[in-house]
Amino acid sequence: MPSSSPTSISELMARANHMAGIRLADIAGEHGIPVPENLKREKGWVGQLIETELGALAGSKPEPDFAHLGVELKTIPIDNQGKPMETTYITVAPLTDIGGLRWEQSVVYHKLRHVLWIPVQGERHIPVGERRVGNPVLWQPSELELAQLRQDWEEIMELIALGKVDTITAKHGEVLQLRPKAANSRVLTESIGRNGEIKLSNPRGFYLKIAFTQQILRRAFT
Repeated sequence: MPSSSPTSISELMARANHMAGIRLADIAGEHGIPVPENLKREKGWVGQLIETELGALAGSKPEPDFAHLGVELKTIPIDNQGKPMETTYITVAPLTDIGGLRWEQSVVYHKLRHVLWIPVQGERHIPVGERRVGNPVLWQPSELELAQLRQDWEEIMELIALGKVDTITAKHGEVLQLRPKAANSRVLTESIGRNGEIKLSNPRGFYLKIAFTQQILRRAFT
């Protein structure tokens, strides 16, 4: 059964701190959730488990997980050196009807204004249930980090608006990147073509690069 949603940031942090050091199997057991053998087919399982334990409400809505607190929840798999093991998904990128869309109106901006990072052991040799939750990090981007995010977002959105979505690679952006976001390459959605026409492309998602999230965690723990 999902936990009730916290009514304050201090309550949210108390719950997050209480999880630190606990095995995923123990958290899952409290909620009657079976633990998968591996995460190949259940990539989002850890994040959903932590959402359930902390009482997140948003699900897949384009708003922060704790909208009433203005806080987004992000679980982040780390290795034994504390380094993030993968990029961090933020949200689906809009590929049409983006005329006049500004950074401050974007889902990326609203989700990244205040983030609760929950590091979790992610190395594959550790059975899923035996992986432990790390110490939480409540983060708000600095002016420099916001400027980096904004610049990357604006450059990527300009390419989308110019009909160049299919030329964007994961190398674009200093801290933010755009990548295909679908179960397979056969999934298609509408996007803007080079002459302003509507064409079909793979859905895209915004992700934070590993170096950026590593910097956040390193600063929190040093």
